[in-house]
Amino acid sequence: MNVAESLLHALVAHGARQMFGIPGDFALPFFKVAEESGILPLYTLSHEPAVAFAADASARMNCAPGVVAVTYGAGALNIVNAIAGAYAEKSPVVVVSGGPGKGEAGTGLLLHHQAKTLDSQARIFREITCAQTRLDDAHRAPAEIARVLARCREESRPVYVEIPRDMVRVPCGPVAALPAAPVDPDALAACVDDVLARIASAKSPVLMVGVEVRRFRLEARVAELAARLGLPVVTSIMGRGLLAGTANPPLGTYLGVAGQPELTARVEQSDALFLLGVIISDTNFGVSARQIDLRHTIRAIDREVTLGFHTYRDIPLAALVDALLARVPARPAATAKPGVAYPRHMPADDAPIAPNDIACAINDLMAAHGPLPIAVDVGDCLFTAMDIDHTALIAPGYYASMGFGVPAGLGVQAASGARPLVLVGDGAFQMTGWELGNCARYGWDPIVIVFNNTSWEMLRTFQPESRFNDLPEWQFADAAPALSGDGVRVTTRRAFAEALARAHATRGRFQLIEAMIPRGVLSATLQRFVAGVKRINAGSTPRRLPAAPGEEFALACPLSLSRCGRGPRNASALCADARCGCADVRWRTPLSPLAGRGLG
Repeated sequence: MNVAESLLHALVAHGARQMFGIPGDFALPFFKVAEESGILPLYTLSHEPAVAFAADASARMNCAPGVVAVTYGAGALNIVNAIAGAYAEKSPVVVVSGGPGKGEAGTGLLLHHQAKTLDSQARIFREITCAQTRLDDAHRAPAEIARVLARCREESRPVYVEIPRDMVRVPCGPVAALPAAPVDPDALAACVDDVLARIASAKSPVLMVGVEVRRFRLEARVAELAARLGLPVVTSIMGRGLLAGTANPPLGTYLGVAGQPELTARVEQSDALFLLGVIISDTNFGVSARQIDLRHTIRAIDREVTLGFHTYRDIPLAALVDALLARVPARPAATAKPGVAYPRHMPADDAPIAPNDIACAINDLMAAHGPLPIAVDVGDCLFTAMDIDHTALIAPGYYASMGFGVPAGLGVQAASGARPLVLVGDGAFQMTGWELGNCARYGWDPIVIVFNNTSWEMLRTFQPESRFNDLPEWQFADAAPALSGDGVRVTTRRAFAEALARAHATRGRFQLIEAMIPRGVLSATLQRFVAGVKRINAGSTPRRLPAAPGEEFALACPLSLSRCGRGPRNASALCADARCGCADVRWRTPLSPLAGRGLG
């Protein structure tokens, strides 16, 4: 066994099922071993961002490491954005990069693909991965591989592995997987005591489930926990679809001002909001109709549980859920509650297409033929997806990078074998839609719906006067045959319904439906989002940094969820209050004359 084979076998042992990549000269030796050994199926696409998005999607579908392999410099630096998104959204992607040989650094010559130094690439990835290694010592390689893959598994975040090209075939031993890090039983017991006491004392507790519940395969256990606690359940955007098929389905997805008013009020008025695996981000809480005081929540995320001013560290989400289940007795089986009713029965008439019509038609299709996994890009297609029946949904709902949808759809089909539905705007399709040309050689046949309003429409809603939001009218459907697929452009609801039925019935080639949507026509959810954001902005004073070094300020969290309240401080200081959670100069807000009395 050599270094490359040792790594590949370890990836399989940790749950990886396929690898996406684009070779280059520094990575050619690794790709040769990967192809000849067949240890992991290898899929190559056309541009590095696409293989990283596909690996990310495969990780999300499998709840296990996805793998992307690239060359040094020009290849690896081309996936930085995609891996940053995977890091932000807790997707366990393993980056495998070829690298310069051990002896190449001493030639006195700058190497091609080198940026500033030979280590620049590794330093960049240190910012967007949770563990890194360079396999330049075959004796230490198994331990290093075990270390980074354990971190990938425990944190559900990307890791970085660099293999010098002259180390690929060096003999190497097998990798012994590391056991899970132990959890302090006393700390866990105390944490569970506090969580249960907090819930028991609350008048209106609510459980919100988020992305970590999915990443760590906890859906069934969390459903049982919710039933035992008797808590109403909602999801965050990144948790959408969780618990949908259980006896206690969620009331819906919390979207703040963009969501349903009754659900929004229930969440924001809760005196014990239990955030289980929920990312504390602006996409989850930045458009709240009413400010949520995080000090009154229970937050379990990133191996920490925080209640008020106290944080229990090194408490994995799975350990917390299992310990709670061990303490809370089971209840008699409850009558199954109906789930959220999403729109159906799109009128097949000659009216123009609106985003809500697309959601309605997809619901009709899945009601007749069964669910399809969905990969979604950002923009109004993501807001439209909030009105689609619960199904496996892959979307960059927090990091929000355009270009994700199409390559993610390819990653979904490679990972699951299921035919995916891809929702993507015309702007994002211009970036990565051309990866559909790779479908024929792998037998993939996604159904792709392009929301074509010849516009960056979501940006236009916030800055309508800017002409740069206008996009040229590319004939996407006409290009499909050149990429070995079928395409059709539709302008009416009748034509869309017919095209969707025909696409579903046609297998073996990708099907592209170019749905022409008039500019200015938005989904109902995006309309509520835009109106709410404008209402919030109209009623608030924009924040700014202190104008002078001596100006007094208070430190506020980026979402206005809580404020430091410790009074004036020198502008050169940072908030050192452990209770605050906002110790960052970026969130300085000038103080009013009464600020020293505390901010609410």
